[in-house]
Amino acid sequence: MKNELKTKFGKVLLIDDNPIERYICSQIILHNNFGKNVVEFALASEALAYLENNQERHDQLPEVIFIDLYMPHFSGFEFLEAYDKLPLTLKNKVKVFIVSNTINNHDIIRVCRDPNVVSFQQKPITQEFLDRIILK
Repeated sequence: MKNELKTKFGKVLLIDDNPIERYICSQIILHNNFGKNVVEFALASEALAYLENNQERHDQLPEVIFIDLYMPHFSGFEFLEAYDKLPLTLKNKVKVFIVSNTINNHDIIRVCRDPNVVSFQQKPITQEFLDRIILK
């Protein structure tokens, strides 16, 4: 019955190199009616390419991105640096949330100071965390 409720957002982009973490996060998003569709990427570079390729197609863009910090080849930090160079029209539509296992205060402060990051959440995401997300 709960899945019949209106979802909060149309599309959520999930970026995490761990398939188990992606699965858990995706299920929490879907079962709590947070997102109608979840687009998953194991590589942050592929997620960035997806955003770049769809920046003119607003119906293909997610409203929310959940990204891990520590990933091989292209970390969440590198993603944020590249994301910052994307057009303002895209960044105004797509909001970035960091979801990570890190306990490194320096890294948490660093991402929380990033103007493109809405907030940091310790893994795993929870229904309470999703309920608090309201975008303007």
